[in-house]
Amino acid sequence: MALSRGLRCCQRVFSWIPVLIITSVVLWSYYAYVFELCLFTITNSFEKVAYLLVFHICFAMFSWTYWKSIFTPPASPCKKFQLSYSDKQRYEMEERPDAQKQILVEIARKLPISTRAQSGAIRFCDRCQVLKPDRCHHCSVCETCVLKMDHHCPWVNNCVGFSNYKFFLLFLSYSMLYCVFIAATVFQYFIKFWVGELPNGPAKFHVLFLMFVALMFFVSLMFLFGYHCWLVAKNRSTLEAFTAPVFVNGPDKNGFNVGLRRNLRQVFGEERRLWFIPVYTSQGNGHFFPLKNQSESQNPLLASEIWEESDECTEDGLKPCSLCRFI
Repeated sequence: MALSRGLRCCQRVFSWIPVLIITSVVLWSYYAYVFELCLFTITNSFEKVAYLLVFHICFAMFSWTYWKSIFTPPASPCKKFQLSYSDKQRYEMEERPDAQKQILVEIARKLPISTRAQSGAIRFCDRCQVLKPDRCHHCSVCETCVLKMDHHCPWVNNCVGFSNYKFFLLFLSYSMLYCVFIAATVFQYFIKFWVGELPNGPAKFHVLFLMFVALMFFVSLMFLFGYHCWLVAKNRSTLEAFTAPVFVNGPDKNGFNVGLRRNLRQVFGEERRLWFIPVYTSQGNGHFFPLKNQSESQNPLLASEIWEESDECTEDGLKPCSLCRFI
């Protein structure tokens, strides 16, 4: 027991290494751009002020979105999806697998669950003891079930899912913008240092290396951002892109695809002026989603009909919980 706790503690410490690497590179880029380039290399005052102004806007948005991606906790299923004491007793005392499946089917009838396991059974997490809502998966790193889980990202040391997917997308986009701006404004001084028009000094190393690092990160981010844009357009998570969700009628990779506009609104919300700001605007509550060719008005399992006693649902003394908070 003590050994496993020690290993788990070491794992948590080492999991911050990728974040520290990114943070170190960004802090170095700040020093290289602000001091070595703008203050020590650029002589034109107007150019210097313009570069510093735009750079700090990009830097602020990048830092804000990165912070939100890291420190927004992944949303977990509401207590409504946990087995009650009596249901748990029935489930654990029953030894026949078919009977256990039937118990879960009876409980799931009261919940907005459309997806199934590959075997066709109700998806149930033995570790968390919850019936999994649609698009919910258990993260072995975070040791919890995550609503609309996309993937566990080591670069933010967090699960990317329903609660922070918008922040993660904005983090990718502002990271690209940060790299593009640096590369575009550094390029002329990169050439001047390269051909020897500017004198050798500490600034030369920083400017040359800054150009290479910005381009390298931009190319990597471009492919990742493009992939996630495709996922948003199709209303899929990374997990669903590899394994299609299973419904009562079988697997359907487009089961949650309700059209481009509605797909975008699910992630970014109704107010377009807030789309590019890292504040929570996503639609829904993460526990159920409109299905393909099914309008919300046709869904008999509406939130207003199911979650009448939302005040009973709390998380760690904070109420309302992740489900009720977004209704």
